[in-house]
Amino acid sequence: AYAELFWSYHIKYLRQVRRDNYCVLRAVLFQIFSQGIPFPSWMKERDILKLPEKLLYSQGCNWIQQYSFGPERYTGPNVFGKLRKCMETLKTNWTEISATKDHEERGNMCNTLFSDESKEHKLYEAIKFIMLYEVVEAYEQIKNREEPIHNFFSLLLARDSSSDPLSFMMNHLNAIGDSICLDQVELFLLGYLLEVKIRVYRLHRFNTEEFKVNYPDEYRREWNEISLLTEDDRYYHIPLF
Repeated sequence: AYAELFWSYHIKYLRQVRRDNYCVLRAVLFQIFSQGIPFPSWMKERDILKLPEKLLYSQGCNWIQQYSFGPERYTGPNVFGKLRKCMETLKTNWTEISATKDHEERGNMCNTLFSDESKEHKLYEAIKFIMLYEVVEAYEQIKNREEPIHNFFSLLLARDSSSDPLSFMMNHLNAIGDSICLDQVELFLLGYLLEVKIRVYRLHRFNTEEFKVNYPDEYRREWNEISLLTEDDRYYHIPLF
């Protein structure tokens, strides 16, 4: 499989990503930031800092107080304050880094950011929360039989362990960063909300049509592309062409 990557896809090097349960979020965000990919269009239109309050007050999701922050496993009355800090960290750093046009300077900013554990964990928790927000929106649309949404939402909500947003949070999201990584269907959601095509080379699926997979499989032409490489669908590294 590695020889195939070398000869057919011109992947000559791997950038190794720290192996923990934030691994895939780290590999995706690092590439978005280091390539200077801008904020997704929908995040420009809506203020992401207001999403936690919006979920509580306009959609009545008071169960959000059970949100847990990865290895911190924190839940409680201060969830909103912590979530807002995470959203601020994501918005500030993404805006600042994507506005930096010099490639080398941007690389240095990324290396500094991704070696500050407390700060980078806030980025991942912000992304996790945005995933939850998107699932709540999709769930409401399905309930109200509104406009059709992407088929991966139906797949995600068809699992016994995530049949509604609360079970998705309790059984999946809360454990990401602590004891589990993202599932395949959650990678579809991640690519969709960040508006990037995530191309994954899955080495354990060598010689099958699942060796090279795009998340999501339906994407817009103008979306940027990033690549990941995995041997086991658990830990991901960054292939360099």
